[in-house]
Amino acid sequence: HGKGPVEVWERHYAPRNAANFGIGGDRTEHVLWRLDHGEIDGIKPKVAVLMIGTNNVSRDDPAVIAEGGAAIVKKLRDKLPETKILLLGVFPRSPKPDDRARKRVEAVNERIAKLDDGKAVKYLDIGRHLLNPDGTLSPDIMPDYLHLSRKGYRIWADAIEPTLWKMMEGK
Repeated sequence: HGKGPVEVWERHYAPRNAANFGIGGDRTEHVLWRLDHGEIDGIKPKVAVLMIGTNNVSRDDPAVIAEGGAAIVKKLRDKLPETKILLLGVFPRSPKPDDRARKRVEAVNERIAKLDDGKAVKYLDIGRHLLNPDGTLSPDIMPDYLHLSRKGYRIWADAIEPTLWKMMEGK
């Protein structure tokens, strides 16, 4: 990962007193376990940003991955009823648009997009911002076609900022 995530975090999120609960290699079942075991107890964020499922793509069916995402959203809503959720689509993986992993990600995103309720949960797919016009994924954005580069992290932050800002302001 290098310094990309740290640089973007310091610029965009540290000034907002944000907390990062992401762990490398996380799968939906890991997040659910942590939510059940106190990870978010005692906090009241305005917005929770959730992007989960990419590490499930190679092992689980897209429907199962989407069910895990839905379970996480439900648990967050139950434990943090005043918190809005910005649910991000799983980022594209693999260099070419017709690769198996890319198709599986698209199937997951189709399903989780339906979790957007127009009120507390907002779905946002920023995958197109990470892709070349022809749908390919560039190694300067995702060197191993899974982890973002510094440039990729900046694209991510810039792509969610307008929506995140509105949600933080209660709009």
